[in-house]
Amino acid sequence: MNNSRRRFMKQGAATLAGLALVNPSLFALKKAEILGLQLYSIRDDMKTAPLDSLKKLAKMGYVNVEHAGYSDRKFYGYPVKEFKSILDDLGMKMPSGHSVLGKNHWDSGSKDFTSSWKYTLEDAAEVGMQYVISPWLDQSLRQDEDRLKRFMEVFNQCGEHCKKMGMKFGYHNHDFEFSEKLNGSTIYDIILQNTDPEGVIQQLDIGNMVIGGANAADLLKKYPGRFESLHVKDMIKSDDGHGGFESTILGDGLIKIKEIIDMARTSGGTVHFIIEQESYQGVAPLDCMKEDLERMNKWGY
Repeated sequence: MNNSRRRFMKQGAATLAGLALVNPSLFALKKAEILGLQLYSIRDDMKTAPLDSLKKLAKMGYVNVEHAGYSDRKFYGYPVKEFKSILDDLGMKMPSGHSVLGKNHWDSGSKDFTSSWKYTLEDAAEVGMQYVISPWLDQSLRQDEDRLKRFMEVFNQCGEHCKKMGMKFGYHNHDFEFSEKLNGSTIYDIILQNTDPEGVIQQLDIGNMVIGGANAADLLKKYPGRFESLHVKDMIKSDDGHGGFESTILGDGLIKIKEIIDMARTSGGTVHFIIEQESYQGVAPLDCMKEDLERMNKWGY
């Protein structure tokens, strides 16, 4: 090796080392992003014709789905292994799903989870899920700050349990988390301030929070890096909807979707983008899902 080449390599190494000291994140491994669909968006189709509906989604270009249909150790009526086989045959995956972790799943006497919740986690792992997300918090658990904080310890323990199984536990918001307060703090602030960021991820529903009077940009600034998962949802004002709003095709509503998801990608820690639309304004749900996916793809997702 000649002296000039050796000198060039040394200078290059020194430059890289200096950059790493200034900004270590430049050399952090970028997590693979996931774009998927919450199947509640086509809940009626999944109820009457789940296999045909999944085939149509796969044909549109959907690879990942998130369930909202687990009960009796089955996904949409199919045993776990059979449902996984269906997804495999379609070239699809189910990296996440919604199952409510309630007070009935925790045995305060033994300080352990009930068998039904352990089965839920086992089946999630069997089907290949990365995220087990609880999408609700019973009203009885959010009437007293101390009780809510105690249940957040159950969340933390579930996070530890999931970690041992190669998964992550998460929480999905609705609107009450922002409209309800305990001792001056919103329910959501209490949740985030009393859960371990390493063990309990947040799936921020940017549409639901609008009903509670909150703004996604504000939350992303207040809690940077806390939102590994995002429910991408747009909203319009509606007299027929919950709280005066209902969801619509991405980009047709009042939320600056592209701006928010880009912000989540860069500062929110988001790698898991899940489309959800629950109202359709007279358009067939599956047609809405096709348009939603096309718009997300157009925006670089």
